[in-house]
Amino acid sequence: MSETGVVKGFKVFNPDWTCSPNGNTKQYTCPGKFEEDITPIRCGRGMHFCKKAADCFNYYNFNPENKVAEVVAYGDIAEEGDKCCTNKLEIVREIPWAELIEIVNMGKGCTGLCNSGDWNSGDCNSGDCNSGNRNSGDWNSGDWNSGDCNSGDWNSGDWNSGNRNSGDWNSGDCNSGDCNSGNRNSGDWNSGDWNKCSFSNGCFNTTSPKIYLFNKPSEWTYEDWLNSEARYLLNQIPGDVLEYIWLSDMTDEEKAAHPEAETTGGYLKVLDNSECAVIWWRGLSDRQKAIITAIPNFDKAIFKEITGIDVDED
Repeated sequence: MSETGVVKGFKVFNPDWTCSPNGNTKQYTCPGKFEEDITPIRCGRGMHFCKKAADCFNYYNFNPENKVAEVVAYGDIAEEGDKCCTNKLEIVREIPWAELIEIVNMGKGCTGLCNSGDWNSGDCNSGDCNSGNRNSGDWNSGDWNSGDCNSGDWNSGDWNSGNRNSGDWNSGDCNSGDCNSGNRNSGDWNSGDWNKCSFSNGCFNTTSPKIYLFNKPSEWTYEDWLNSEARYLLNQIPGDVLEYIWLSDMTDEEKAAHPEAETTGGYLKVLDNSECAVIWWRGLSDRQKAIITAIPNFDKAIFKEITGIDVDED
């Protein structure tokens, strides 16, 4: 479309106020008026500008080192799409970068481009606090997410590092379930693909696999284990337990390692995992101990090797 008149717009320049359309460098000054004895043709000849500041960055990097100016075209104007071309152009003033940020973003606190949401460092986000681009969700470092906190792309779920997930916490792709490292699972916690169950490392399964307990096959699935009272009890084993050891109770090795005990009367010992587990076991009721020993395939030797607990100890 061609017209003649006065049109306001924006133009981006190199840091030295030059432009190089079609490889031909033209020097500008700010402020200044420039005329060319030509009929403007978009992307052919003439001086180019955009009516919207954000559209300029379809052709230039969004770089604060570049110069951006408010311009007025007052000659013949050729317009197509988001870009205009003229034979008479006035550079009115330079636009400071902080002001430009406000012009190109509807949201507040953005350092990116074309954001309607707030506090985005990425571009074209309607959500908030995104470092990625074109997100309608919040806190995404990936792109095109309607969910939140995704580092992957095209997710409607949350906290996905994979892509195109409607579920949450997936590192795989195209999962409607949660916490899958595999792909296209409608169940949860699958490392395999196309599973409609949970905890599968295979493919195209509708039933969850049975797990080994104490080195033998069992009738339990991992979900059974997660929901078991035995697991709940075992998760109560404390960590980082401190116990004061009096000098009279210290071994020769402990006295050599802690000579200060001669003055302090003892030392503070950090119990290891096995010692913590033994203290926990001694505090259980007979009913609670029976729950642990009722785990399918329970093996006293293996249990002691792993936890340090001797179930036959009084």
